[in-house]
Amino acid sequence: MKKSTPRKVRVQSQPLIAVRDVRASSRWYQQLLGLSALPEHDHRDSYDRILSDGHLILQLHAWDEESHPNIVNADAAAVGHGVLVWFEVDDFDAAVEQARSLRAKVVEEPHLNPNAGHREMWLRDLDGYVVVIAGPEGESA
Repeated sequence: MKKSTPRKVRVQSQPLIAVRDVRASSRWYQQLLGLSALPEHDHRDSYDRILSDGHLILQLHAWDEESHPNIVNADAAAVGHGVLVWFEVDDFDAAVEQARSLRAKVVEEPHLNPNAGHREMWLRDLDGYVVVIAGPEGESA
């Protein structure tokens, strides 16, 4: 029997988090990471996309809009329990400075993660999600 070659599939992560104020969260992530969002549109109060050089990084969706499963009833469970919204950034020091200027609640101050060989800072966004900003893997080598 002839062995088949696995089909190559392109996969790209497109995380979506439910938030209480899409506009405020969009501004927060844009400022923290130096990114952009979609141009102004009719559904900006219920949905937005955070972009890096035109590539989707994060989707924001308002709670209880459009009856999507699992993004209804914001108070049904702890926000993002078990979820880390993780971003690798080219300029870790600039991202830390932005986090401080936003007065983000710090979960863990900047530190070296010896397993990954990079620096990390853990904080909470406006809705309480844990956000990690990390320098490039191996930067401390």
